[in-house]
Amino acid sequence: MKVTVVGAGNVGATCADVLAYKEIANKIVLVDIKEGLSEGKSLDIFQKAPINLYDTKIIGSTNDYSKTKNSDVVVITSGLPRKPGMSRDDLIETNSKIVKSVTENIIKYSPDCIIIIVSNPLDVMTYQAHLTSQFPREKVMGMAGILDTSRFRAFLADELNVSPKDIQSLLLGGHGDTMVPLPRYTTVGGIPVEELIDKKRLKKIIERTKYGGGELVKMMGTSAWYAPGAAAAQMVESIIRDQRRIFPVCVKLDGEYGIDDCYLGVPVILGSNGIEKIIELKLKSSEKKLLDESRVHVKEVMSVLENL
Repeated sequence: MKVTVVGAGNVGATCADVLAYKEIANKIVLVDIKEGLSEGKSLDIFQKAPINLYDTKIIGSTNDYSKTKNSDVVVITSGLPRKPGMSRDDLIETNSKIVKSVTENIIKYSPDCIIIIVSNPLDVMTYQAHLTSQFPREKVMGMAGILDTSRFRAFLADELNVSPKDIQSLLLGGHGDTMVPLPRYTTVGGIPVEELIDKKRLKKIIERTKYGGGELVKMMGTSAWYAPGAAAAQMVESIIRDQRRIFPVCVKLDGEYGIDDCYLGVPVILGSNGIEKIIELKLKSSEKKLLDESRVHVKEVMSVLENL
């Protein structure tokens, strides 16, 4: 199996490193526009193989997409990272051009691949990749929900002083401030989280999760990379190994949840064909209201892209 990661920055390199370490694919191609960057990081990751004991072959390429030929899965992380004071929406014009160009090059050499978008603004860049590739919605998706739920679970583990391994959670909606965490679908060792933490404290943790990306940007001056890179790698693993895991993933909705032609995060079964099934939850009216508010926001940003 072959996986390509486009963008050798922090997120892309982390994703490639996790994929190599877990031996998810036989071959990984890391592509970047900057001369020597992907080659250097690929060599560095491969030189770690004798230490961490993996066989994955990883190669770098400076803008030579012929090396990506016949990739099974492609992860696109390319784009301008967020800076302090910059909203995700500010990135649309620049990053849409980048994602469009990358997608054109990818489908030229891998017309049957599955595409995972990590570039920001996530929901709209997934839309851009879909417009450019004309792939069915099952094969073009965005990584957001896994990262957002991971942040939520980490905050809960810290609050409750328990292992993050025992926490399961789910959220819906756009990637960013309008995401919709679902506390009633959140458990700690099978115990509903609402039985372990009071509502006021839980609400504060939910709010922190919504602005989790911004919190890190303020601290570091740039976007996160360890968790996003690992989250994208987890999606690749579920596809390559046909694990059929249930993850919240950004996908085009065509009637699900009463929403048409909008890219939002919803739970899906992720397997060898990409999105095997979209799972529709029976939402409470308050939850549906929040999801509709998220839809309005994403549609507004999608319209910005359409009017460029």
